[in-house]
Amino acid sequence: MNDLTQELTSFLKIKNYSIHTISNYERDITRLLKFLSKENLTIEDINKQTTSKWLIELRRMGLGNRSINRNISSVKNFFKYMQKLNKVEHNPFETIKAPKMEEKLPKTLSLEDVDRLLSFQPKTNFEFRDKAFLELLYSCGLRVSEAVNVNITSFEQDFSFVKVLGKGMKERLIPVGQYAQEAISDWLSTRDNVVDKDALFTNKYGARISVRAMQQRLWKISLSLGMAPVHPHMLRHSFATHMLESSGDLRSIQEMLGHSSLSTTQIYTKLDFQQLVKIYDKAHPHAKK
Repeated sequence: MNDLTQELTSFLKIKNYSIHTISNYERDITRLLKFLSKENLTIEDINKQTTSKWLIELRRMGLGNRSINRNISSVKNFFKYMQKLNKVEHNPFETIKAPKMEEKLPKTLSLEDVDRLLSFQPKTNFEFRDKAFLELLYSCGLRVSEAVNVNITSFEQDFSFVKVLGKGMKERLIPVGQYAQEAISDWLSTRDNVVDKDALFTNKYGARISVRAMQQRLWKISLSLGMAPVHPHMLRHSFATHMLESSGDLRSIQEMLGHSSLSTTQIYTKLDFQQLVKIYDKAHPHAKK
């Protein structure tokens, strides 16, 4: 069996797969071989009942659908290779249906947590920058890269709208809330030693600040408020979820987020439903029955 695994590894290296991919194949196939050894079976003994037991074993090991799908793909390719070597007559895993992938919902903050985060009171000029950054992220649902690249000249109508260049170089115009406008005004009135005069968010050297630096600042601010670490994208997801809860206007949210497809935005309807379920479970007297 070990010889066969080594043969597959050699085949994968010839195909120029990454070290990570090869490692996954080795681990997945070794897992199958250990299962067969435990069941006192050889690869020639594998039938439909065996493959079902193997899938149950993967589930018992705590593997999720994504990992199980990868295992299925690994052993299918393994047996295809074995067929080419004429070491097996057929591929018993060829007809296995992969389990449906679980959909990962984006992490969001509750309204209470957003209020807590935005209650951050700046004391230094760069904390005024951080406050403006937080307010703009949540007010407009921007990606962190979009927020970092915002210029002062990106704003229109006395900072009531901001023009953003998103993915695919697509430009969109987004309304800016009052709190964000005020925070930006406070930041611009306190910043100094500016080198890049049009960049809205600058670092201590006066140049445009990096995405990484703002991610670290938000991390530190959330921890200082006694919260779990907050990533900038969580504010974008929270913006979309809270907008949907209050308006139900999916198409407008799609435009503000800069999604090319409405199906991308529709994931927030699932978050909204999830929130309704939580409220029901907590409040309805029959929810636990």
